[in-house]
Parts: sequence; structure tokens; C-alpha cells
Amino acid sequence: MHNVDLHCHSTASDGLLPAAEVVRRAAENGVDMLALTDHDELSGLTAARSVADELGMRFVNGVEVSIEWLGLQVHILGFAFDADDEALNAGLAAIRSGRVDRARRMAAALEKIGIPGCFDGAMGHAENPNLISRSHFARYLVEIGVCKDMRSVFESYLVPGRPGYVDHRWATLEEAVRWIRGAGGVASVAHPGRYKFSRSELRRFFDEFKGVGGQAIEVVSGSHSADNVVVFSRFAREYGFMASCGSDFHGPGESYVDLGKLAPFPQGLAPVWESF
Repeated sequence: MHNVDLHCHSTASDGLLPAAEVVRRAAENGVDMLALTDHDELSGLTAARSVADELGMRFVNGVEVSIEWLGLQVHILGFAFDADDEALNAGLAAIRSGRVDRARRMAAALEKIGIPGCFDGAMGHAENPNLISRSHFARYLVEIGVCKDMRSVFESYLVPGRPGYVDHRWATLEEAVRWIRGAGGVASVAHPGRYKFSRSELRRFFDEFKGVGGQAIEVVSGSHSADNVVVFSRFAREYGFMASCGSDFHGPGESYVDLGKLAPFPQGLAPVWESF
């Protein structure tokens, strides 16, 4: 396998393209192995696998589980698990159940600062209402001209300390890893370079992740700089983690990089896909 992309999203969560179109775009871009990793949701996997089989692409079941650690939201990727596993599905359903309520609270907070109509506006961008997310709010705020792009919306309104951010009860690190591994899968930290951890907090997080059974980290990510790749390659070697790679593609014109267009995978690391 020479073009592997193990992190992308469809309209089953906060992506812009249906799962089948994500797979077709990946194939057009030369991807040999793909994992669809929607946020806390598995409903896109069947359609994605069907198209991948049709195109002769190797497809891997994936998910991106939302957790909270030290008060910060962190994402744990799961790969190559049984999508029918009861405990995994129940855990993901529990995470999803509070999203609509959180969206209503976000909309109320934004209305207080003079931006009305955000709940209906965000819902208009969410094909799966139960998976309404900050990305859907961000698209609406760009649409109505509040900000010029998604990144500006997040920085100004939707991250902790900003007026449109509200808390939600996510899974714990231990729960996410237990669900993934219990379903026969591999647990990997998504884009570790994006979290606002100090170096000591990052080491503490990796210690805990390994301690509860975590197996891999995403070294090459669409949102990682070249320096991030060097740093997290070093961490992977130090902790004995396998290394993953993924674009974190959400849609044309809205992603760090396109499907299959990642930076080269570093030599000397253990590719996570060799364990599938």
C-alpha cells in the first residue's frame, strides 16, 4: 500500500460529501486504503465499503470518538473494528444523544451576543441532525457573513472561552479505547499537534493513553506541520506506538489537504495498517 488515508468525514457527521462520494474522490486521488472516520457515527460505513469494493480499494471501518481529557476535547480514532459491536454502538449513541441539546445552548449563547437564528441555520447544514456539530454552526456563520472562513469562526466564537462555546459530556479516554478495542479495533490519537497541551500534559496524556490500551498516534495529518511530523514521529518511537496518517478531509475547499494528498510517511515507524 503506498497511498493510505485513514481519517476523513462524510455527511454522516460533519463532512460535505456523502460517504460514497468520499470514497470515489479518494479513488480518483490514488488512495489505495481508506478509513471513513465520522464523528461518533458509523452509519456511512456500509455505503463506503460497497463503493470501495466496487472500485477495488481496500476499505477499513473507522470512527472518530469525541472524548474529554483535562477539560479539553480530544479525538480518538478507531480502526478495523466490528461495526456491529453492541458496546461500541451504545457508547457512540450516548455521545450523540446530547448534541441537539448542546446545539440549542450554543444558539442561545450566540443570540445573546446579537447573532440570532443559529440553531435553524446550523441544522440547515447538517444532513444528520443527531450529529450537529460546531462545524455546522461555523458554515452557517460564514454563510451569513459573520466571518470570512471556518477557521475564523472557531477562533472567534466556538472554542473554549469564546461566546458560542458550550460544554458537552463526551466520553472518557478509557471508555473510548475500551469500546474500540472491545470491538476488535485499533485505537489511535487523532492529530495530536492540534491540542493545546503543554509538553508535560502531552506526556501525561500519552502515558494514560498507553496505560488504557491505546496503540497508535496520527503522525502525518492534514493539520500537522513538518515540525509536528518530526515531533510525533519521535513520540511514536519513544512510546512504542504504531503510526497513522490521514487527511482529516471534510470537503472540497474546506480541508487542510485533499484525500490522498498527505505529506510522505516517515521511515522507521510501524504503520498502523500493518496490524489490520
